[in-house]
Amino acid sequence: MRAALLIVPLLLTACATPREACLDEVNREVRILDKLIAETQGNLERGFALEERQEVRTRRSTCSGRDSEGVEIRIRCEKTSTFTRTVPVAIDLNAERAKLTSLEQRQMQNISNAQAGIAQCNARFPE
Repeated sequence: MRAALLIVPLLLTACATPREACLDEVNREVRILDKLIAETQGNLERGFALEERQEVRTRRSTCSGRDSEGVEIRIRCEKTSTFTRTVPVAIDLNAERAKLTSLEQRQMQNISNAQAGIAQCNARFPE
């Protein structure tokens, strides 16, 4: 339904026309709320949220290098790596439903505002 109500701008590049930039700006909140609504719906369907956590691992290794005389040497060293892991997180389903209702209400208002903004963009930058 939202797609029928809004003109979705093309993916913007560094060479975006003024009209495309205007449409992108007008539709930004609608896109953000679409993402939040989809995430909240997914949480409700799963019964839990997914959270990304960064973890750091340090492992012992052997490093090689050269000393001041140019002789290759090997020494014990530690290598650190960082990675992102997705973990399930418990949620309050009632609070998540209330959040979804609130997001959907805000989205309806944003769609109305975006329609007015789209008309302004089209008037300012006709093609």
